[in-house]
Parts: sequence; C-alpha cells; structure tokens
Amino acid sequence: MEASEKTVMEQTGGVKEREGKYLTFTLAGEEYGIGILKVREIIGMMVITAVPQTPGYVKGVINLRGKVIPVVDLRLKFGMEPMEYTERTCIIVVEIAGAGKKIPMGIVVDSVSEVLNIRGGDIEDTPNFGSRLQTEYILGMAKTGGGVKILLDIDKVLNSEELAALGKAA
Repeated sequence: MEASEKTVMEQTGGVKEREGKYLTFTLAGEEYGIGILKVREIIGMMVITAVPQTPGYVKGVINLRGKVIPVVDLRLKFGMEPMEYTERTCIIVVEIAGAGKKIPMGIVVDSVSEVLNIRGGDIEDTPNFGSRLQTEYILGMAKTGGGVKILLDIDKVLNSEELAALGKAA
C-alpha cells in the first residue's frame, strides 16, 4: 500500500472495514451495535456466580454448556445507572481478541433489537469530545432511520489488564 493510500485509509477510518452486519441492542434507551462476527450467541439471563475482588461492572461468571464465561454488565462498565433485570434483559456472548487468543465473554444488555446491514457510507467517525473522554472503544456512529446507533469495538471495551483479570476470574 502506498503512503497516500494509507493516509486516505487513516482519514476515512477504513470505511469499508466497518461496513457489515451488526447486532443492535439497547442500553439506557440508547442503541448500540456490535459486529455480528464477534457475536457467538444470545442467551436469556441465567444464574451468575459472583467472583470476589472483581470490579463492580463484572457480574461474575456463568456456566454455559460446561464452559465458565465471565459476564460484564455494560451499563455499569459505561458508568450508567444500574437497572433491575427484566424479561428482556439478556446476555450476548461475544468472542473478544485478547493476549493472542479469542476470549468468550458475556455482556449484559437491556434488550437485543435486530441485526442490521450497515453500509460504510452510513458510518461516521466518532465525534471529538475532547481529550479527557476515552472513546477508542467506539468504532463509529451509524446513521439509521433518522437516528444514530453507536457501534462498539468490543475488543476495546475492556482493556488488556481487565481482560487478564477476567481470564483469572474465569
């Protein structure tokens, strides 16, 4: 790739790379999306075993068909008000890249909406909110049907230190 092509890719944020199917879900009335290739399955709420000495947003671990998987409440991770779980609350099991391997993890969301095919041209870069706000986990903003969905880079929602701690917990 030539230097000029690389600069264009950096400026456009790799528009084609972000294009594709996204599983959309709600958190505190806002719509979010995760690339469908990161999603392994969607399950209803189940018994979560608390693990001592973990951050508040880590709800604990679940036993999913004999595999122990850490579970994170995205509301708490993002600093939102906690909410009582309802019949629509569910766990999205995702596979995140960390420490050279894929790590299964459950994320608790208010409700799952739908799978959307989002064109690269409908995805804008994350607005600059100033240097104090960390937004590297936001892949972009998708314009859909008069609204905006926040597309998450689930690999970056948890940093490597948090992933290592979760790996030990599980």
